[in-house]
Amino acid sequence: MELKLIPIEKPENLNVILGQAHFIKTVEDLHEALVTAVPGIKFGLAFSEASGKRLIRRSGTDPELTELAVKNLLNLAAGHTFLIVLGEGFYPINVLHAVKACPEVVRIFAATANPLKVVVAEEGEQRAILGVMDGFKPLGVEDEAEVAWRKDLLRRLGYKL
Repeated sequence: MELKLIPIEKPENLNVILGQAHFIKTVEDLHEALVTAVPGIKFGLAFSEASGKRLIRRSGTDPELTELAVKNLLNLAAGHTFLIVLGEGFYPINVLHAVKACPEVVRIFAATANPLKVVVAEEGEQRAILGVMDGFKPLGVEDEAEVAWRKDLLRRLGYKL
């Protein structure tokens, strides 16, 4: 078995959701979940089959984001994985419940705009995601000024009253 570190390539202002699912129907169900959760959402979606034709299935509302999702899954090359690339101004917090509620979704590995690397194990024709590296190491612990900044930010963004 060989361990590999595969970076997810994307512009830094875009969010991605990386997960595992189990059935060819995943592409259509995730597409429907996303457009139902946020009307007008811009995204690209790719799903990597693990058996049968072993194709990368794709969908989305934006061709460039869809191709970016496909490119990353080709690099990742792990079966039964999906990648959603959200357009600028669209965020995981608004769609994550809908994604997790999709019957085919087994797990979410990451939902982030941070630099993302995927730790995979490879043996023969199989690859598995072992985990992810999401962003960077912490530099300290928030003080009272940082607590106030965080609370103010959440209210300015409209996530808290």
